[in-house]
Amino acid sequence: MRVRAGATIYEINTAAWLQRLGARYGRPVGLGDVPGSEWDALAALPVDAVWLMGVWQRSPIGRAVALGMSQLRAAYRSALSDVQDDDVLGSPYCVRDYAVDERFGGRDGLAAARQELAERDVALILDYVPNHVAADHPWAMDRRDYFLAGSDAELAAHPEEFMETEGGVFAKGRDPYFEPWQDVLQLNAFSPALREAAADTVAAIGDQCDGVRCDMAMLMTNEVFARTWGERAGAAPEADFWPTLIARCRQAHADFLFMAEVYWDMEWTLQQHGFDLCYDKRLYDRLVHDEPASVRGHLQADGAYQQRLIRFIENHDEPRAAPTFGSARGRTAAVVMSTLQGARLYHDGQLEGFRTYLPIQLGRQPDEQSDPDLRSFYGRLLRATAGERGACGDWRLCDCTTGSEDPHPQLVAWCWSNPQARHLVVVNLSPADAEGRVRLPWRDLAGRTWGLADQLSEERFTVSGDELANEGLRVTLDGWAYRFLAFET
Repeated sequence: MRVRAGATIYEINTAAWLQRLGARYGRPVGLGDVPGSEWDALAALPVDAVWLMGVWQRSPIGRAVALGMSQLRAAYRSALSDVQDDDVLGSPYCVRDYAVDERFGGRDGLAAARQELAERDVALILDYVPNHVAADHPWAMDRRDYFLAGSDAELAAHPEEFMETEGGVFAKGRDPYFEPWQDVLQLNAFSPALREAAADTVAAIGDQCDGVRCDMAMLMTNEVFARTWGERAGAAPEADFWPTLIARCRQAHADFLFMAEVYWDMEWTLQQHGFDLCYDKRLYDRLVHDEPASVRGHLQADGAYQQRLIRFIENHDEPRAAPTFGSARGRTAAVVMSTLQGARLYHDGQLEGFRTYLPIQLGRQPDEQSDPDLRSFYGRLLRATAGERGACGDWRLCDCTTGSEDPHPQLVAWCWSNPQARHLVVVNLSPADAEGRVRLPWRDLAGRTWGLADQLSEERFTVSGDELANEGLRVTLDGWAYRFLAFET
């Protein structure tokens, strides 16, 4: 199933979700026996794809590491005051094998879940972790050429950087800016044999889903891998890692989606390597930390680039949006991420306003009360951005004038148009009230009266087309307020 441009993707922590369903229905629930009403509810949001995060077999060795680290135990207690060792499953990114965990229903359970989603025109996305595997992954036993080897002396001198397994001493997985991850072994991105095995792995994953979210995808580029590992990595191959792998997979699965978790301003590079979608972490950071002008500047990037970004204000790596942004600001941030070019990613619990960040090693989440007003808001927002009458077509950033000398106006605006609909989005990215005019790019505004309907409220009003053409739309917004207007003839 092809995932359309501008898709809405919904991320689910598989272990925690199934545990929550089991508590709700009073019985163990696997992927193969999730009640149909639950799939109906996801499809009705509406979403185009569900990302079931963490379905693969987790490592017993990795779980032991997760239980033994004091800082992780503190995080577990912060999320679950009554946490028990049985709640700690280990990291879903410490993969022992790319086989569906039997706790979740195994391969047959996943196939049943995929069928349920497909019957509702919803695609399935799974994880792929290119940079590392667990210490008890089968490769670690007999494929030393897939890894970066270490020595006994290095292990003795730097146990935080190396690990001894049945297959030998290997470097622990890492990125160039942080200490190594203590539960995984580093794969060698420059190894031709590893590249062949990785392509086979992704092709096999492609038999079971419609796309993959590739963890820390930039780490496997020649540039970053050489910088991270230096002489230990050896000479870089002429070809980069991803283009060949993606081409190989698409020989078997032509419509397969590749989504990259990517940072460090490498989104464009990964797009050129073949990724359909790349994380837009820069937008997230600007919404959290920066002034409105920074967001506006970010949105001036080339349209072909922006169409292949995926926007978010929460995922399993980021803190919950509700406490990060607060109520009014959080809704404005949600309007921004939902109405730009590219795809949009929502995280399970975000729509309900859940506030507890769940460490990925845990298989149980705390009971939290849903915020019904926020849930209603998200329901309107997702419906308003769906389908051909939603946020799709020709997207343009609009000029905003405030009539003042302020070089950093609070208002940022953009519009969409297609044969079925026209929309204008205006947001106030500050706590202070703002007033100004928004200039629209459409040349057929004059000579008629336009009706404007706010898609997130019941407000309707009319405006002179001559005024729109000559002066722009006058907008007054409270702090952290927004307008999502549909033009009606």
